[in-house]
This record gives sequence, C-alpha cells and structure tokens, in this order.
Amino acid sequence: IFETDKNLIVLFCCLQFDHGIMVAEFNGIVQQLSNFWEAIIMEIRRAKEQDMDGINHLLMQVCLVHHKGRPDLFKYGAKKYTDKELLSIIQDDMRPIFVAVDEKNAVLGYAFCIFQQHINNNILTDIKTLYIDDLCVDEALRGQHIGKRLYEAVLDFARASKCYNVTLNVWSLNEPAMKFYQSCGLKPQKVGMETIL
Repeated sequence: IFETDKNLIVLFCCLQFDHGIMVAEFNGIVQQLSNFWEAIIMEIRRAKEQDMDGINHLLMQVCLVHHKGRPDLFKYGAKKYTDKELLSIIQDDMRPIFVAVDEKNAVLGYAFCIFQQHINNNILTDIKTLYIDDLCVDEALRGQHIGKRLYEAVLDFARASKCYNVTLNVWSLNEPAMKFYQSCGLKPQKVGMETIL
C-alpha cells in the first residue's frame, strides 16, 4: 500500500458524502482515516540487528540535543553505545528495545528499557520496575503520535511482564520531552540536583 492509495481512499470517501455535510464532521472523519492509516503502516516490535543503523541515527540525534543543552557534560558527535554494545543490548531480554517501524522497516523511533528489581534490599521492596532508559522519535517525524504509541506499547509490555511501575529520567534541559512525558501521565518520583563549582 502506497501514499497514492491513501490519497485515493480519502478522495473516494469524500465523494461519498452529501454536499451538506458539516466541515467539522468531515474533518473528524478524515482524522479517523489518518489514524487508521498510521496504524496500518506503523508496527511496534522488539528491535533486531537489522535495525541498528536506524537506532544509531536516532542515538546521534539524542546526543546532539543533550550536547546543545549541556555541552559541559555531553560530547559533540558521540553516541551512547558502540555497535558491539548495542547488539548485545538487542539480544538481552532483560534490556528490551522496542522500535516503531514503517512498512519498509525504517526505524521511526525507539524505546530502550531495563528491568529493575531490588531483591532482599535492606530498605527497598522487591517490586519489579520497567525503566525506560531512552525514548526517541526521529526529529523529522515528531507530532505524529509515534512517541505516544511507543510509550503505550512499553506500558502494555510492562503490564504483561507483571511490573509494578514504569519509570524514566529526563534532563531538565529537554523541555519538550518533559512536556511529552507529563502529557502521558507521568509524575515526578525523585529529582536530581547539582551545584557547579
């Protein structure tokens, strides 16, 4: 199914409506069609070795955001993992990576996750947590609800894995990410603070 088919479907639906249909109702139907189309062409699944180039591209984007916000902490032009480390993580069931891909298996976004549990800790209970170590959508594709669908897929996976909660950390320099997570219903659990000397 290609983009031209999408346009033909929308055109066909448009031709079926009475001329007197309200614009708001028409726009709502078009939005529903758009959402349905996105569901068809986007899949969320566990990452595979073949996804490494796409994941690396997004890792570079994330690092650049952090470098621009805190060049004293983050190097320019770096990425979080070597290819060897990334492949090892992809193969590790305790550190699942989820990717959103299109019909050509191009990586649109990812969510790096880590299972955490403190067994027999002196003060912490032994709840099982799924920690989102990193969540990113390609900067050219933002605003299409890919991040929200990735996050919801992580929640579904966490529930199926009998986790108590899902947690993540976000840098205060990344205000768009903070707003996105708040819109998903996440609330502060703890706050990291610093004094630069």
